[in-house]
Order: sequence, then structure tokens, then C-alpha cells
Amino acid sequence: MADTALNSCLYKARVMHHRLAPKVHSFHYDVFMFYLDLDEIDCMDKRMKFMSRNRFNLFNFRDRDHLQLPRENPDTSKNTRQHITAYLQSNGVDIGNGRIMVLTNLCTLGYQFNPVSFYFCYDENGQIACSIVEVCNTFLEMKPYFLGADTKQADQFKLNTEKYFYVSPFIDMDTNFDFDLHIPGEKLQVKIDDYDKAGKRFFISTLSGVKKSLTDANLVLYFISFPLITLKVITLIHWQALRLWLKKIPFHKKEDQKELQKEVYRPY
Repeated sequence: MADTALNSCLYKARVMHHRLAPKVHSFHYDVFMFYLDLDEIDCMDKRMKFMSRNRFNLFNFRDRDHLQLPRENPDTSKNTRQHITAYLQSNGVDIGNGRIMVLTNLCTLGYQFNPVSFYFCYDENGQIACSIVEVCNTFLEMKPYFLGADTKQADQFKLNTEKYFYVSPFIDMDTNFDFDLHIPGEKLQVKIDDYDKAGKRFFISTLSGVKKSLTDANLVLYFISFPLITLKVITLIHWQALRLWLKKIPFHKKEDQKELQKEVYRPY
């Protein structure tokens, strides 16, 4: 398969976080991410030296790292496409054999932490149908957020919804996510903000990048440029948490608001 035939690609990107309240706190860091057609992963496993599926490699797409149904006793015999298709059907969407793209990090040299993955789902006519945001916390719990056709505006999906998920000890769970997802193309542009119950935005996060070819050469280049990328992400999360603690930002224990944990997958 020639590279030009692939729907899958890479994005060289930058993550930016900017906290507005109760104290200002900002940082950014450079990353790269995979944008994969779920139907191409097996083919890439066979043709690429440094990327595989469910087996150790420099980069490894592991189906178990993603949404699995049902929430209790998930069926591990099914792959990610099957689980995502079933999840879409539970939300009234049937894309048939339509394409499913996922923007994500892959397991790197056996280690994986992926704070968020984004699915963009197309119908059999090649029209974008919906999106799913798959959020993961440091307990490795997961919660999906469904963005249906009613949330599509031109080339974006936009949704403000209750969080009902413990993501950060420095953000109350009784808040809202505000998703603004541009459909990936030559450029990547994703924004997730946090709003309090009064409707005031207090946290801004962006992911922006440019498209790059998914090749073995680029995988080696980005592995060297961003060594142990998934380990880097979890390390930066804890480093920024320490900085927030030193700034005396209010700390929220997960156990204090158990009732605000709803429809969580892989509960800790």
C-alpha cells in the first residue's frame, strides 16, 4: 500500500493549557499524535516495522486501551471498530461500513497513558456523521462523550455538556466540558474548555498541529524528537499538578463527589 493511499497519518502538534481561575496558570508542550483509520491498522501492522497491533513494538495500537462494551465485564474478543460501532448504535447512529478515524497516542515501548482520544465517524457515503471524545484520567478510568449530528456546525463539532467525571483533582467535577472539534485535515485544531455552573469559563485547552505522513522514517524521527511520548505526557501531568499544589489551588478528592462519577468505563 502506497503512503498516498492511506487515510491514516500523523500530526505534529502542540498542547496548550491556560487556567483563568482561581489563579492563572499556563503551560504548553510539543507532541505528535496518530490519526488512524481503524480499518487500516491490520494492514499497517503487516507493512510497517515500527508500528503494530496488540503486540510489543516501538508503537503499538492496543484495542484494550480504548472503549469496550459493556461497561461491566467488557467483551475483549472484539476490536475497537466493533466496540465503537456498537456504541454508535446505542446512540442511534448506524454508519454501516463507513470509515472511523481515531486521533490518539499509541502504546510506546510497552507503556501507555492517553488522556484523550477523538473519533470521527463517517457514513458509507463518506459524509461525516458524528464524533466521540474518549477521556481518560490518571486512574485509567474512561468516559466517552458523544457528539451527534445535531452538534455539527460546518466543519466542526461543538458541545457543552456536564462533565460527570473526575479528570483533575484541581478541577471540581461539578463543571462542564465545552468541546470544539474541527474535523482533521491538513491542520489539526481541537479545543476543550471548562465552564463552572455559573457559565463562566475558567480553563482553556487547545491541541493544534500539522499533518505528516505515517511512515517508518517519520516514526523513528518522532520517537527521537519526542522520546517516550506517553511517559512524557504522564510526567508533565504530575509536574503541573505539583505546581498547582504549590500555588495552593483547591484540591478535590475523588471520594468527596462519588455521585458525580456517571457512566464511567473501567472504574477504579
